[in-house]
Amino acid sequence: MKTGSVNMGRETQQFESELLSFWNRRDAHAICVHSCTAALLLAIQVCGIGTGDEVLVPTLTFVATFQAVKACGAVPVPCDVTDDGFINLSDAARRLTNRTKAIIPVLYAGCDSGISDVYWFAKVNNLAVIEDAAHCFGDETISSRDGIMCFSFDPIKNISCGDGGCILTSDSDIAKKLMDMRLLGVIGDTERRYSGQRSWDFDVTEQGWRLHMNDIAATIGRTQLARFPQIRERRQRSSRMYMETLSTISDIQLFPINTETAVPHIFPIIVKNGARDELRKFLMAANIETGVQYKPNHLLSYFNMGYDLPNAVRLYESMLSLPLHPLLSEDDVQYVIDAVFKFFTK
Repeated sequence: MKTGSVNMGRETQQFESELLSFWNRRDAHAICVHSCTAALLLAIQVCGIGTGDEVLVPTLTFVATFQAVKACGAVPVPCDVTDDGFINLSDAARRLTNRTKAIIPVLYAGCDSGISDVYWFAKVNNLAVIEDAAHCFGDETISSRDGIMCFSFDPIKNISCGDGGCILTSDSDIAKKLMDMRLLGVIGDTERRYSGQRSWDFDVTEQGWRLHMNDIAATIGRTQLARFPQIRERRQRSSRMYMETLSTISDIQLFPINTETAVPHIFPIIVKNGARDELRKFLMAANIETGVQYKPNHLLSYFNMGYDLPNAVRLYESMLSLPLHPLLSEDDVQYVIDAVFKFFTK
């Protein structure tokens, strides 16, 4: 605030540089924007996807993924998911048409065990791959891939800018286009802003948006990034406690989260035998907040395609997200665990 300049400038540039150092990706480009939804929208557009094109998307994701596709004029095609919430490629293959241009794997709860198959599927079918990695910031394996990856820095993610997002790409041409597109398509505006200048005499050759990150958000992000070792340790610690203890309950199925490399954003469990809602009420009575992430998008009126995706619905009706955030103490996590055990042994 004291600099007198709070728009996109040197703080955003420095945040992008620090992100690349964090990811050990000096060969790549980080383009910061004001949300992961913005990151997805720009990534879709930069791949040349537009009106009438189709994009394969797992139905089990936050509605932002579908809205980003729709905002580009394309059609999000809901696909079923596997038991770990990952896009089911057998079902995706059934949705292919001559209008299909891309696939967006969503790394739900940090699970990416099927990602190599997604890249193979995309190569065989000549599709672009845009990874929705909103749940995955800090995973040691995620940021090493060469695809287009979209991260979230919203208030409840692994680091926060208040609100924000980022696109990671190793393609310099794509990066240059993205930098222009996030600033209303003004050619070269990023470079001028980073040097403390403004664009007065400029050109625009394609659709752009006001989706850039400002320096206030970037400053918050830089501070959060510096704290990330502590954030990582706390999230992984809580996740390990859940994994090690809840795995002994036969009425619960856990997602295959690798708590050594992943930094979980949420901790969903699958509650068997139709007991999810009863467990949720029981935990709420013990002052334990839970969530249901997410309602499958093909059940929403705007994205309903007229077909059923049974595994996603089964997961939706049995999933429950337990508390997971850096402010949880070990005693807090143990309190949740004890309450879950009490429910299943009452």
